Amino acid sequence: MNCAGINLRPPMTELGEDVWDTTMAVNLKAPFLLGQRFGPGMAERGYGRIIHVTSQQAHRAFVSSGAYGVSKGGLESLTRSQAEAWSSHGVTVNSLVPGFVLTPLNARLQSDPEKVASLAARTMVGRNGLAEDFAGAAVFLAGRSSAYVTGQSVFVDGGFSVH
Repeated sequence: MNCAGINLRPPMTELGEDVWDTTMAVNLKAPFLLGQRFGPGMAERGYGRIIHVTSQQAHRAFVSSGAYGVSKGGLESLTRSQAEAWSSHGVTVNSLVPGFVLTPLNARLQSDPEKVASLAARTMVGRNGLAEDFAGAAVFLAGRSSAYVTGQSVFVDGGFSVH
């Protein structure tokens, strides 16, 4: 389960190579290296599960998150590439795509009650996500019941992405 991520949020017009490189290193290179380290061994054993956590920003641009969105879009592509490489050997690779989840990563956004409320209103369930909302999907993708699910991006977002 790969859920590491950083979002440093400079406006695209001010985005420097240092922020770009740091974002890509944490959000894309680290999952690649972990996959290269553990994927072949899982394939050799004939069983394994790799789950990446991506973002809505892989699918739509958000203000001041250019590098983050690109990194998460790349991670979804990496998910499909890893799935193609290892699924025939019993290793499934999938992504969970959260909506707005109340976590320390977005603490700054949470300080704006109007923004939090507007994001909740865009979901079909009328609230923002909590970390525990992902447990069921993660357990499913990590278990044997998901053997025929691979290379997929599973949205766990309260219907946010439908709007």
